[in-house]
Amino acid sequence: MYSSSFHPQPPLSTVLVFAASDPVSGAGVQADLLTLAALGCHPATVITALTVQDTVGVASVHPVAADLVERQARAVLADMPVAAFKVGVLGSVDNARAVAAIAADYPRLPLILDPVLASGRGDAFADDALMAALCEHLMPHTTLLTPNMPEARRLTAGIGTPDDTQDQIAAHLLSFGVQYVLLTGGHEIGESVCNRLYAASGLLREDCWQRLPGEFHGSGCTLASACAAYLAQGQDITHAVRAAQNYTWQSLAHAFRPGQGQSIPNRMFQHG
Repeated sequence: MYSSSFHPQPPLSTVLVFAASDPVSGAGVQADLLTLAALGCHPATVITALTVQDTVGVASVHPVAADLVERQARAVLADMPVAAFKVGVLGSVDNARAVAAIAADYPRLPLILDPVLASGRGDAFADDALMAALCEHLMPHTTLLTPNMPEARRLTAGIGTPDDTQDQIAAHLLSFGVQYVLLTGGHEIGESVCNRLYAASGLLREDCWQRLPGEFHGSGCTLASACAAYLAQGQDITHAVRAAQNYTWQSLAHAFRPGQGQSIPNRMFQHG
């Protein structure tokens, strides 16, 4: 028999995730679930694609029909209050348009977009048409964009030059209607990984972290979801981004290697 002294806890902030499924739970919607839960949020999910992949690489991507993506999201939004959107792999142009239409109906909710264009091995998640759809349809609704430098250069290839500086690349991305851009430096060379947060006014903050050895499956998903968690909980953008980076670095420092490929961030390290 339950105790009559039980008092329900205040509701957790709900983050609605749009992402592809990853069978090994290194990246994708499973990475988002683990990250959001570890940071005290309730993750609701919309599956945008099924993937066949492991810790080595991606064999294939199978997008979910856009009408099912929209129906999943509308069902959640009609049932519970959502505090933020987090968007990862979408799988198709139609899915990008569907998510953009949903975001347009909820303009006050922060939307964190992780423009995953390829896996760590280089397997493609987005072609030119999908990248164009992200820029045209989804970025105008994006609060925070979290590309690594290769992704940022691909997204701005049509309006920039190969010699553009990070400041110029950030300005190009902001021109699509994004409010903030966090350029991550994991693919750059150096002993430190430096991430730079930009707004229309320019550079807001730069955070540098010790570069950890090895390669990781799902580090970008972890960072974007952590940003979504802290923004959903009401933190301002600069504090949310700093806290998300710290959480991500710690999860990478505690990473484990369950398969034959890349290590997986340990998102539950705080409970280990």
